Amino acid sequence: MANEEKDSKISRRKFVKNSGYVAGGVVGGGLLGSLLGVNFKGSEQTSTAPVKEAKFNQALMYFTRQADFKTLGAATERIFPEDDNGPGALALGVPYFIDHQLAGSYGRNDQEYMQGPFHDGTAFQGLQSPLKRHEIFMQGIRALEKESQSDFNDSFTSLEGEQQDKILQKFEDDKVKLKGVKASEFFDLLRSATLAGAYSDPLYGGNEDMAGWKMKEYPGSQMSYINEIEEEDFVEMKPSALHEHL
Repeated sequence: MANEEKDSKISRRKFVKNSGYVAGGVVGGGLLGSLLGVNFKGSEQTSTAPVKEAKFNQALMYFTRQADFKTLGAATERIFPEDDNGPGALALGVPYFIDHQLAGSYGRNDQEYMQGPFHDGTAFQGLQSPLKRHEIFMQGIRALEKESQSDFNDSFTSLEGEQQDKILQKFEDDKVKLKGVKASEFFDLLRSATLAGAYSDPLYGGNEDMAGWKMKEYPGSQMSYINEIEEEDFVEMKPSALHEHL
């Protein structure tokens, strides 16, 4: 009877161990995940490594090719580069901000008049193109890569900073031919979206850790300024993001 009980315990132990190897990817975040702090001998294991906060808002929603997304990232970094003042577009998460915008109403031109005829118009009429913004961005990003291969026989992401600037300058100067839109119009959209991503609320994927606001000493989303409104001197405030008000 004792041997049967012993064999039963061994078989259960072997079953848990073996099934854990197979199902680890499925239940690792649940049952087995809760056991990471305890070893199989029953003694507790503690970790002193800092817990890194998950960035759930930095996941691709529009781009399906990493090559296109990396080209976008390299271009935004040249428009908003890292310097002594603080991080650049890549560290701020600007490419993710643009990706999310292209996947939404901004990229689809929702609730905007999109009927022809299309022509240059005036400066007050804004962009005049039959293309939606996500189509303009995709065409422009792939044109960046094409011009890079043509001028330097290399990918845009592999070029030196000055070489990337020369490619971007060609777009700003309308020296690249795009369909349905001017190259300078794509560049203007890219530049404005880059700046928006650097200074947007972190909720939307950019301005990571509110570093863009910190560089500008911008207070972000404060509940009120009732205690500071009467101050004559500049009041330095710790920036606050939207998620902090939940």
